[in-house]
Amino acid sequence: MNSVDSTPVPASLVIAVDGTSGSGKSSASRGVADRLGLRYLDTGAMFRAMTWWLLREGVDVRDAAAVAALAGRPRIDSGTDPLAPTITVDGTDVSVEIRSDAVNAAVSPVSAVPEVRTRLLELQREAIGDGGIVVEGRDIGSVVWPQAELKVYLSADPAARARRRTAEQGGTDVASTEQSLLERDRIDSGRATAPLVMADGAVHVDSTHLTLEQVIDRLVELAHGAGARSGV
Repeated sequence: MNSVDSTPVPASLVIAVDGTSGSGKSSASRGVADRLGLRYLDTGAMFRAMTWWLLREGVDVRDAAAVAALAGRPRIDSGTDPLAPTITVDGTDVSVEIRSDAVNAAVSPVSAVPEVRTRLLELQREAIGDGGIVVEGRDIGSVVWPQAELKVYLSADPAARARRRTAEQGGTDVASTEQSLLERDRIDSGRATAPLVMADGAVHVDSTHLTLEQVIDRLVELAHGAGARSGV
């Protein structure tokens, strides 16, 4: 469904969608934003953009001190149209480049560097602004915007996530993808700064046996309830 839902939600509503890799956060968040006429922010793309820039500059992403020293250098801008989200670094669109295997392999250690998270946190809060947005990531409800009117934690079992991610990437090695996802979970959940957790007050949605449209329907239902309760 690509039309705005007939029942409006408050113009300042903020929906925080956190969850594991491959749980369907991006597709569901874009779908909800489109359905409700809200903006959309992919915070993961911001970390990927930072990672892409560091790799281009020849930085050893395993060297946390080197990464920290350069975290303030690139200018990263995120477009918030759910139908055509963009991410630019110093004015160059890198929407395709940030999905490369090299970035996939390097984004976790970069994301764990506190200076990177601090820099991007400022940009994320600036983008959220006065609300009217669906924001997806791993620490939105717990760190970036804990006052969000609706906080969702989206998950799925590892096998389902691996099948989805492999299909998205046009691959065939589901077992290898599952191992990569589990390693990403371990890093994201174990990092000292802003680990992946289910935020206080978040609604847990397990997408293992749900279609994308069913997940979107559920989140839209929750959004209407949150908007009615908040009166924003």
